[in-house]
Amino acid sequence: MSDRPLTRASVFAQAWPIMLGQASVPLVGLVDTAVIGRTGDAVALAGVALGATIISLVFWSFGFLRMGMTGLTSQASGFGDPREVDALLLRALGIGLALGLVILALGAPITQLAFAVMAGSETITGEAGGYMQGRFFGAPAALAVYAINGWLLGLGRTREALALQIAMNAANIALDVWFVWGLDMGAYGVGLGTACAEWIALVLGLLIVGRVAGANILALARQTPRSLLLDKDRLLQLFAVNRDIMIRTIALLILFAWFANAGARIGAAALAANHVLLQFVNVAAFILDAFAFTAEERVGKAYGARDAQQFKRAVRLTSEFALASGIVFALAFFLAGGPVIDLLTTDPQVREIARTFLPFAALVPLIGMPSWMLDGVFIGTTRGRALRNAGVIATILYIVLDLALRPAGNWGVWIAITASYVLRAGGLALYLPELLRDIGGGHLTVRSNKSTD
Repeated sequence: MSDRPLTRASVFAQAWPIMLGQASVPLVGLVDTAVIGRTGDAVALAGVALGATIISLVFWSFGFLRMGMTGLTSQASGFGDPREVDALLLRALGIGLALGLVILALGAPITQLAFAVMAGSETITGEAGGYMQGRFFGAPAALAVYAINGWLLGLGRTREALALQIAMNAANIALDVWFVWGLDMGAYGVGLGTACAEWIALVLGLLIVGRVAGANILALARQTPRSLLLDKDRLLQLFAVNRDIMIRTIALLILFAWFANAGARIGAAALAANHVLLQFVNVAAFILDAFAFTAEERVGKAYGARDAQQFKRAVRLTSEFALASGIVFALAFFLAGGPVIDLLTTDPQVREIARTFLPFAALVPLIGMPSWMLDGVFIGTTRGRALRNAGVIATILYIVLDLALRPAGNWGVWIAITASYVLRAGGLALYLPELLRDIGGGHLTVRSNKSTD
């Protein structure tokens, strides 16, 4: 897919499978919210919201297994090093499975520590604990699937990534409905359903890897030289990039955990309403990320091939699509957000609060788009230092702003989280001149580009 000329048509052809796959991710969140929300139990919905926030903080602390893999794989592919492409997958799978087993073993103390830090009543944390208990069973599979997804996206194999994502999310939805409505397992059933779906996805992902690589995972491991797999310089590069992306990811996860905690301080209804509105934000973020992911692969490949003109063109074309999509989502949320809120929850107080603050969620697709696209550019070029610094600074400034706006209640909560997207984009924009100077100053060799729009 990514070997086609860099045109608007080829960008969209590469992005649309990611869009469909990414659309199914927030769909799972919507179904989870509806499965619990339609029971009319605001406390259970608040518990799932709190538990999901904590699990995201724990699991996505290792999101470098997806993000770092995409940049490094696309660069190795652009440089013409297929053996390193295979070795990257094996390294990341091993790291993901090992880290997942550690998370599973430490599930109980992680839960206790999280509840000691996060605000919430005993009834809310009880529901959240059940959800988290179910989710921890899927930790090894979840982190290994991160690695597989990053590898596929780095190769531009977006249709295979789509198949994997849709299969996992379809299983997730079916199991959640069965466990909650069929077996009356409550919040624990939502978490366990997701965990089972992650193991199903791992099995399918390994089958897809075998098809793409032309050999199953065991054969890849046998034919990859140990000297390459354990090469000191390549391992140091992997850990350096992943360390910075991990710090950046943890900073942003703390930001969103702080957002959830801010709602919990106000009460169960505010926490539940904010969680409902967060589903709107997730829909826009995940689908617009299709263009950021496409930028990661296109930018990374151009960077690995030392092609500055293709690099700049990739940034421009993917950003055009992202801006247009952001406008569409903002309008859709403004016009249709109210009925969707009523569909997701039956609690009158939660509905009222969510409708009041819907305009903030509707603005996020436009305000957040620059930060998501800049993430794609810097991940594709594996500029970990810029990602780390921008993420940490944005989180610190967001927390300061949220504390300053506490007297404004939930209005302050939403003003602060909306401003955080501007802070993230601004922090990364400060590093753009340096990146462009590297390209324009001869660090990359400019080659002719005959493609047209």
